Amino acid sequence: MKEKVTAVVLAAGKGSRMHSDIQKQYMTLLERPVITYALEAFEDSSVDEVILVVAPGEVEYAQKNILDKYSYKKVKKIVTGGAERYHSVYEALCVIPEENYVLIHDGARAFITPELIEFCIEQVKKYKSCVMGMPVKDTIKIVDDNCYAVSTPPRSSMWQIQTPQCFITKEIKEAYRKMMEVKDDSVTDDGMVMETYGIRGVRMIKGSYENIKITTPEDMLLGEAILKSRRQSQ
Repeated sequence: MKEKVTAVVLAAGKGSRMHSDIQKQYMTLLERPVITYALEAFEDSSVDEVILVVAPGEVEYAQKNILDKYSYKKVKKIVTGGAERYHSVYEALCVIPEENYVLIHDGARAFITPELIEFCIEQVKKYKSCVMGMPVKDTIKIVDDNCYAVSTPPRSSMWQIQTPQCFITKEIKEAYRKMMEVKDDSVTDDGMVMETYGIRGVRMIKGSYENIKITTPEDMLLGEAILKSRRQSQ
């Protein structure tokens, strides 16, 4: 029996740091909405299906302006997300068969590639729990409430976290259920949920420094440069 792989693409964030009336996932990046780049990468990968998570009230908009317009065949469901990212992830996990593998991806990471997705699939089947990221380039300081540096962790042990974050669906769903049962709102990513409430550790796998998340207006400029560079190299 084929091991099915489902991708959850999150597009329910408010994106307040973009200072725009349009949510960042729908902003135009080189003539196309930001969210379409991630959806296209999953469409061109070997994942079996995609679950798109959108903000309340945006299902019809996403269907008409994204799915119908760009004809994504692998997007099988649109799910309404919640107030926080972890609510949105859990809503998606609830509609996925538990025997699957799941890749959880932030739709604002528009520069994921089919090749990186294939690497994620290979790694999650091997390690069962893994998170994409890259070693940090800069020195990191831990600061106190008054912004005084209190320690400098070794850079060699520091990674910046990316997505996809990849798990056995049943395991990450149960970890999320436990987290929500105790109402822990301190978690910031899926790996932290597994680390804290799951049954196994999380292995880091290398992504790409281009796999950035669009968060601020400056990221749109960088994103344009990444896309133009890729087009020139084709």
